[in-house]
Amino acid sequence: MKALVSGGAGFIGCNMSKRLLQEGWQVTVFDNLSRPGTANNLRWLKNFGRVRFVKGDVRDRARVRAAYKAAQSPDAVFHFAGQVAVTTSVTDPREDFEVNALGTFNMLEGLRHGLSAASKKKTKPAFFYSSTNKVYGGMEDIRVVEKGGRYQYRDLPKGIPESRLLDFHSPYGCSKGAADQYVHDYGRIYNFPTVVFRQSCIYGYRQFGVEDQGWVAWFTIAAALGKPLTIYGDGKQVRDVLFIEDLCDAYLL
Repeated sequence: MKALVSGGAGFIGCNMSKRLLQEGWQVTVFDNLSRPGTANNLRWLKNFGRVRFVKGDVRDRARVRAAYKAAQSPDAVFHFAGQVAVTTSVTDPREDFEVNALGTFNMLEGLRHGLSAASKKKTKPAFFYSSTNKVYGGMEDIRVVEKGGRYQYRDLPKGIPESRLLDFHSPYGCSKGAADQYVHDYGRIYNFPTVVFRQSCIYGYRQFGVEDQGWVAWFTIAAALGKPLTIYGDGKQVRDVLFIEDLCDAYLL
């Protein structure tokens, strides 16, 4: 089995690539190495097998095509490359849009144009996309109550279901949400399997978090280095977190 992993040197991407290598996949990593720590992640990843690496940006159609060519008709595409912080999207919404919405469009187009090359295979290549819970918006209509020293949804003890209507908030929510819907529609229109994961608060190995993104890692880094932590609000807000290995299990399933 062959996989193309965009953002494959990032936090989620390198962990997913490691798992694929351990299960015998041929892995092609496509990454621009712009985020601090990604070059180290790529070197670490090579401990688990032979990795094809294509340096490039998802905004560059030519580099996207080069990545697909290097992957040699992949059986699966895992699209993790993206602009990942709400705060950054507010500061520079154009870059956020171009990376998340246009970048995902380019990745989908790369796969669509490669479908003819994969036509001899029994199954069509699958496209997996890491979206966000920000596509559900602020959910101001849902009542929040305080119980046991923490906040929770009064009428939804198990959280928000997938049937919740979309309501994109922030430039980040709009760019990721637009990409989310493009992934769904490309699967429907061009008849290849697509899956969207609406993720939030993933934590684990090789996450180089900062205050506004990757906060579990940032809390750990700050505690280890004796740096101050900023608590917003009254500290009673609750977030669900998901360990990276469990997320990789979900993708493989």
